[in-house]
Amino acid sequence: MKVSVCGKGGSGKSTIVTLLANEFTTRSYRVLVVDSDESNSGLFWMLGFACPPIALMELVGGRRGLREKMTAKFSSGESEPKMEVLAQDKILLKDIPPQYISKDNNLRLVSTGKILQSLEGCACPMGVLSREFLKKLCLETDEVAIVDMEAGIEHFGRGIETSIDSVLVAVEPSVESLELALRVKELAAGAGVRSTWAILNKITSDEIAMMLKDRLEDKGMAIAGTIHHDPEVFEACLRGHRPTKGRAAEEIRGVVDVLLSQP
Repeated sequence: MKVSVCGKGGSGKSTIVTLLANEFTTRSYRVLVVDSDESNSGLFWMLGFACPPIALMELVGGRRGLREKMTAKFSSGESEPKMEVLAQDKILLKDIPPQYISKDNNLRLVSTGKILQSLEGCACPMGVLSREFLKKLCLETDEVAIVDMEAGIEHFGRGIETSIDSVLVAVEPSVESLELALRVKELAAGAGVRSTWAILNKITSDEIAMMLKDRLEDKGMAIAGTIHHDPEVFEACLRGHRPTKGRAAEEIRGVVDVLLSQP
């Protein structure tokens, strides 16, 4: 199963990814978290790792090498949505070189790459790499990939979701977050995603949760679950500990039940 988590900036995507990863590992799944957000550099810490793995982009010569490959393919008439830069036909977890994957028991983390300095240009090369990596990633029945997407919806334009089974949209209590979630529903359907769910996040009251739920369901969007504001989770993430206690850690179980119920 391949699940992506997306949403507006600040909606709590990385926290949801961390909660999902912890719950799936608790259920004895082997979990691969794919950090595909080129601007957020703290996911590795939230997952309990001391340092991030070397970016997968280095497998193809780094940013410069990736751009050169893309330029050559553009020159030969290839379009970006069909472009391939990896030599492998398929990718298994056990085949990823150790320096490019962080491991902790049943949890794995890879990162496609980050924007580290000004004037680096757009993130399109990392989008090409993310799409191809997810397309070629082959999972066993007891393995789950959870993808932390960049904020917004540009990743849909790059076709990253074409190999995703389910999309979870983090929805915080704001009009912008609601509108983006509804747009994601349309884009995910166009990308062939099997199921798209909203996950209400940072909820401070049942009244707010009901307002968001009514608005989304009125537009035909299903709700996978509600995650209330939980100081224990935020403290654990700040300390670099995966959250195993607290209300949010309990509430994510229902979301995982929904994901596992899909055929």
